[in-house]
Amino acid sequence: MPKETMTPRERWLAVLNREKPDRVPMDYWATPEAHQKLKNYLNCTSDEELYERLHIDSPVSVAPSYVGPPLAEREDVFGCRYRDIDYGTGVYGECVYHPLAEYQTVAETERNYTWPSPDWWDYSTIPDQIAGKEDYPIRGGGSEPLLTYKDLRGDAQAYMDLILNPEMVHYCLDRLFGLCYENTRRIYEQIPGQVMITYVAEDLGSQEGLLFSREQIRQFLLPWMKRMMDLAHQAGAYVFHHSDGAIREILPDMIAAGIDALNPIQWRCKGMERDGLKRDFGDKIIFHGAMDNQYTLAFGSVAEVRQEVLDNLRILGEGGGYILAPCHNIQPVSPPENIVAMYETAYEHGWR
Repeated sequence: MPKETMTPRERWLAVLNREKPDRVPMDYWATPEAHQKLKNYLNCTSDEELYERLHIDSPVSVAPSYVGPPLAEREDVFGCRYRDIDYGTGVYGECVYHPLAEYQTVAETERNYTWPSPDWWDYSTIPDQIAGKEDYPIRGGGSEPLLTYKDLRGDAQAYMDLILNPEMVHYCLDRLFGLCYENTRRIYEQIPGQVMITYVAEDLGSQEGLLFSREQIRQFLLPWMKRMMDLAHQAGAYVFHHSDGAIREILPDMIAAGIDALNPIQWRCKGMERDGLKRDFGDKIIFHGAMDNQYTLAFGSVAEVRQEVLDNLRILGEGGGYILAPCHNIQPVSPPENIVAMYETAYEHGWR
C-alpha cells in the first residue's frame, strides 16, 4: 500500500485546485444512529478513532455560540418548534409549529414577528474551535434559507407562496439570506483565510426533476445565492453546493453563479448519470458524494458496494476532481459491512 504524503486539508485542497492528491479524499455523513452502529461494529470509542480506522478526511465545522434570547425546549431561533418522529430504525426532528403560517401579508408579518439578529451569536469562540485541527479542512458559514422558510410557513404554504404570494417569499428570503450573509462574514472575520469550504445549499430536486421551475429558482434564489458565493470567494473559500435529487437542468445556472463543488450526486435520479455529468461539467465543478444511499449502501451486497466505488473512481475520478462520500447521511438500515467496504475499497484503489 502506498504511503500517505498529504494531510486531509492538503488532500482536499489539491482536488479543489485540480491538482494531484496522494489519494482520493473521503468524506463521511451519517445519522447519529448509523454513526453509533458503525462505531460499535468497529469497536471504536471515539470519532477520531473511527476516522483514522477508515481513512476519512472529514472537515471540521465551525460556528458561533448562541447567546440570544432564551429558547423554549425544541424551539429554534426562528420560533419553529420540533418533535422527534420515529421512522423505525432512527429518529428525525420534524417541524410541527410554523410561526409565520397564520400571516397573509408582509405588513402583517412585520407587525407581529421578530427576526433573529446576528448579534444573538458570539463569534469570538471560533478561533478556539480550530486549535489543534490545522491539518483538516475547515467548513464554516453558508446558507440554506428556503429550508427555513418552509419551516416558518409550512411546506405546502411555502410552495404555494412561490406563485400566490411572491412578495412574502422575497421579503422572508431577503431577511434569511441577510442573516446568513452577516453570520458568514463574521465567521470569516474571526479566522481570516482559514475557512476552506462554505455551504451554499438548497434542495432543488426530486427523484424525477426540479421541485420548482427554473424560472422560480432564478427569481427567488439565485441572486442572493450568488452574493453568498461571491462573499465566500472573496474570503478565499470554496463554495460547496448541496442539492438533492435530479438537478441537471439547473446546473448551468449554479455553475454560472459560482459553485465550486457539487454534492451529493444522486446518480440514480433522472438525468444525473455519472458519465454525462462528468462529460458535461467535469471541467467546471468538483464532484462530492455519489455513493448511493437509496439502494447500494442500504440494500446492496458488499460486492455491489465495492463495484460502485470502482465505478465512481473510474467515472467521476477520471483526471481528478472527485471526493468520495455517501450521497447524504448514511442510514441505520445500511449494514456496517457495506460502509467499511466503501472506505476500504476507496483507500485501496484511490491512489493517484
